[in-house]
Amino acid sequence: MKDRLEALKAEALEKIHASSDLKELQAIKVEYLGKKGPITEVLKGMGKLSAEERPVVGAYANEVRDGIQQGLDAKSAELEEAEIAKRLAEETIDVSLPGRPAKKGSSHPLTSVVEEIEDLFLSMGFTIAEGPEVETDYYNFEALNLPKDHPARDMQDSFFVTEEFLLRTQTSPVQARTMLKHEGQGPVKIISPGKVYRRDNDDATHSHQFMQIEGLVVDKNVRLSDLKGVLETFAKKMFGEDRKIRLRPSFFPFTEPSVEMDISCFKCGGKGCSICKHTGWIEILGAGMVHPNVLEMAGFDSKEYTGFAFGMGPERIAMLKYGIDDIRHFYANDIRFLKQFRNV
Repeated sequence: MKDRLEALKAEALEKIHASSDLKELQAIKVEYLGKKGPITEVLKGMGKLSAEERPVVGAYANEVRDGIQQGLDAKSAELEEAEIAKRLAEETIDVSLPGRPAKKGSSHPLTSVVEEIEDLFLSMGFTIAEGPEVETDYYNFEALNLPKDHPARDMQDSFFVTEEFLLRTQTSPVQARTMLKHEGQGPVKIISPGKVYRRDNDDATHSHQFMQIEGLVVDKNVRLSDLKGVLETFAKKMFGEDRKIRLRPSFFPFTEPSVEMDISCFKCGGKGCSICKHTGWIEILGAGMVHPNVLEMAGFDSKEYTGFAFGMGPERIAMLKYGIDDIRHFYANDIRFLKQFRNV
């Protein structure tokens, strides 16, 4: 019986040594150590042995079983290491190869212009104020000296949500809200950037959605000359120190007097070209002294406080600054267009 066990051990170890994968090794384990294996069959014949032989054969059988198991464990570890080494070799990354460069994005040209304007006015002591894009009729119109029957409302075709709520047509409501928060006490010195909406037919120069940046200063003894100084500084910083400005009379319901500001053409220096339509001047923004009615509705004493306001379209400024010929480029998400402004 011991000879039979010894032969089985030698046979099993030989097969274990010759095995080439873990699946084959598992089959050998089941063949020799399973319940129906030859070692189990040998042990079933121990009943025929004498009482003195049984413990000896039993102990030897356990040694054989342990020897085979040790052989299985050792071979299993060897095969697992070989499998890992094989996978590492197959999946090796050659770190000496140059990597694929990650494509870097950049700020949208419109965002760059807005941030440039914001930084400029922040440097002049202004703060940034924001407000809701869905606005009430009162703040969008009435608080700005535009009662419900005012004909100037026809200039701004609006997206009304209800009879009292609409998508704001300008960022001027932020000015009204800010003045109310001050409860009639100056100074107020803000700019209010943001998106505005008007029912317009989209073309090269018009969009139903566009950006607007408005500014407001309210304090004692604020004069039109102060407005001119601020706008002149803005024009020189945005378009060049040799820029000149001119103010033309205009009309806005919320300012009196009202002006349009032009800058001398930065392309031709005022001599006349296609950009300035051969006038030497380019219209940039509208402005004026805050109407006394607007001050009074916001809680300010118009006999004690005065102020000025201005409003500009960043799209127009960006189009002039970078020679963009169609406002729709800003909203088309065309990567070919946006790539041109990586280094701006």
